Amino acid sequence: MHRIVLAVYPGFELLDASGPVSVFNGANRALEQSGGQPFYRIELASAQGGLVTSSSGVAVDTGPLGGLASGSVDTLLVVGAEREPLVQAMAEPRLRESLARLAGSAQRFGSICTGAFVLAALGLLEGRRVATHWDACAPFAAAFPSVRLDADALYVTDGPLWTSAGVTTGIDMALAMLAHDLGATITGPVAKRLVLYARRPGHQSQFSPLLQAQANADSPLADLIAWIQTHLDAPLDVCALAARAGLSERTFHRRFVAATGQTPARFVEMARLDAARMLLSRGLSLKSVAAQVGLFPATRLSEAFERRFGVTPRLFRDMHADL
Repeated sequence: MHRIVLAVYPGFELLDASGPVSVFNGANRALEQSGGQPFYRIELASAQGGLVTSSSGVAVDTGPLGGLASGSVDTLLVVGAEREPLVQAMAEPRLRESLARLAGSAQRFGSICTGAFVLAALGLLEGRRVATHWDACAPFAAAFPSVRLDADALYVTDGPLWTSAGVTTGIDMALAMLAHDLGATITGPVAKRLVLYARRPGHQSQFSPLLQAQANADSPLADLIAWIQTHLDAPLDVCALAARAGLSERTFHRRFVAATGQTPARFVEMARLDAARMLLSRGLSLKSVAAQVGLFPATRLSEAFERRFGVTPRLFRDMHADL
């Protein structure tokens, strides 16, 4: 069995651990239901072992990291936390010694969310490309300038090193690990079992323009922004959007820019291109993607996509489909 150990410490973020655990356990369940054997052995471990309390007050039972022999762990992942528990974890001698030893012998190691700080403090990320929570990117870059931080990605792989951005992106990374270990066919049922809206590839931005806009906008604009996401193939010019919001075109334009920091036209194009990137990563044809996101014909999609991302949609699909 493939042994996965998630390293936790007092004050850790519970979802950083429980999300990936649910993915790997879901894979075992799917394998058993199809007549196979479980593939993953999942464990939580800490410096001292025993009960460890998360930031939410929920305590989990752990084994001692020091009791794990070098080479006995296939995948080692360090979970994240807020600043104070993270600082304490980075200074914990037993945690540091065990993580450095186990990471050096594991087939795959990495972090979820701000767990990257712990690995970086051990010198394990020097010169490597990594991801972490968007809110921690500035302090991370200042503290570890020799680490190549990708501030936008959901998760990043660099050889045996896997790192994810904030919280729920640990689920996305775990699904990618699952696809790497067992093939893409099993990840779909697991994601469906977890009732995920979509499987997100690592290259997708952790900054959602729709989510950011909804957070800043009030009704009726918040409702309109949500509607845009599900009607990208509809006419989305200022006239149509203003009418749907029940505002004059001039008032709508002013309030939309104030809420989102973007003109309606720019915002709609960004939303369409983000959706196009997701569809292309699934291997769909350019013609189909163009029609679904409202950038038809395909030449219009190609021009807008290359202008924003610096690569043609066809090349992007070839590079990322089924990854």
